[in-house]
Amino acid sequence: MAKLILTNEVTGLGSAGDVVEVKDGYARNYLLPRGFAVTWTRGGEKQVEQIRAAREARAHKTLEAAQAQAAALAGKPVRLEVKAGKEGRLFGTVRAEAVAGAVEAAGLGAIDKRKVVIPGHIKSTGKYEVSVRLHDEVSAVVNLEVVPAK
Repeated sequence: MAKLILTNEVTGLGSAGDVVEVKDGYARNYLLPRGFAVTWTRGGEKQVEQIRAAREARAHKTLEAAQAQAAALAGKPVRLEVKAGKEGRLFGTVRAEAVAGAVEAAGLGAIDKRKVVIPGHIKSTGKYEVSVRLHDEVSAVVNLEVVPAK
């Protein structure tokens, strides 16, 4: 098991500044190469405190903004145009980055694609509800309307 300090939020694992223990392969092949974590050392405890302090400072600033964005997302449907066949089946599936781009194109602000949670796979046109974690305490539901591209 590898002991790491997270530098970014990782879904299902923790937030920036958390000290976690993960399997060696997950650390070596995913977290460390992508810069999501650094190896834990005794001197790294100062780094943990700095990361946590910066996270808390950002959290106080963004809580109000996240609540305002959640209210905006709840009130307006978002259209996403995708390639589809005659019967409404998509050529592929809707991904989180497409949802984030559609939200931004609708003028509802930029959201991080890593914060988008799509329940199951969206493989046909129609209306769906997609969850977005805007803050540790705030999540919003996006009413997504998947329509075929013209």
